[in-house]
Amino acid sequence: MPTADGHKGINGEHHHLERGHRRSFEISSMGIRVDPAALERQLAIAGQESRKSLYFHKQLLEGKLPLSIGGGIGQSRLCMYFLRKAHIGEIQVGLWPENMREECEAAGIPLL
Repeated sequence: MPTADGHKGINGEHHHLERGHRRSFEISSMGIRVDPAALERQLAIAGQESRKSLYFHKQLLEGKLPLSIGGGIGQSRLCMYFLRKAHIGEIQVGLWPENMREECEAAGIPLL
């Protein structure tokens, strides 16, 4: 839902400007849980309904994921910051799309 000053979003996020990469770097996310109805509503508000086809979104919308997924990324993000890593996959194991693996490999970024 839009905030009082008109911004869109719900997470309690903490961002840091990462000068080496010239981008905003999310240090932590509160991991607010979402059910299928809330996800549908949030995607519509944000004009991001195309994201329904993404793996996580699709699984959640189809009821294939528990509603307790969320949070916990803050520790890995802090490790990324202190170790000066460019991708969270250098810190935590994950399933990365093949094109992302190829892009990271080309950039010299080893994914776990």
